[in-house]
Amino acid sequence: MRKTDFITLFVVAAVVCGFAFIPGAWDWFNTTTKNHGLLMSFFKFAILGTFGEMLALRVREGVYLKKGFGLLPKMLVWGVLGVVIASAMTIFKTGTVALLDGGFHLGGKAAAWFVSDLSWGKFFVALCVSVLMNTLFAPVFMTFHKITDIHIAETGGTLKGFFSKPLKIRETMSQKINWDTQYGFIFAKTIPLFWYPAHTITFLLPGTLQVLFAALLGVALGVILSIKK
Repeated sequence: MRKTDFITLFVVAAVVCGFAFIPGAWDWFNTTTKNHGLLMSFFKFAILGTFGEMLALRVREGVYLKKGFGLLPKMLVWGVLGVVIASAMTIFKTGTVALLDGGFHLGGKAAAWFVSDLSWGKFFVALCVSVLMNTLFAPVFMTFHKITDIHIAETGGTLKGFFSKPLKIRETMSQKINWDTQYGFIFAKTIPLFWYPAHTITFLLPGTLQVLFAALLGVALGVILSIKK
């Protein structure tokens, strides 16, 4: 292990211990999440999503940062995507329950299961939410994230560079994305094998922890993808 690895472990341990042992820290987190959910989602994903990419870089190339990595633009993109993800989670939770109770004539059972303690009924609803969200929303989200990654790399990894040129969405999608990997692995394998079960667990957690856990999943997936590479 390198010096930077020890520093990283120390910082992570300090944050975890801070929430575990500082009086009121966890209550502040829960209260702030309830009162300012989207703002907290921005910071959770900005920090944890970018940290996941830094870990992925460490696995691939042995360093956490390098020239052109784009720390600040990546944090900005992850923060904005965090707000989008938190919004999507709310929409799909509400919509899936309404679909099950109305479209499949469960007569309110889905809503009751979803707010109850852990049960097979709650697991079933959480699985349905996860499958619908990851089937309908995740491919669009993942593709847009890939486009921003390419844009950050092509503009030097700086905030000034990021805003100096428009996103070339059509050109990037048609010429610069490797669709054999994007569809054949990212969509076809990580969505059913990783995201379906992972987000089922997410939707079984208390509401204040769901976005945080979703952000932590991004860290885990970043490392998994790096190992594959």
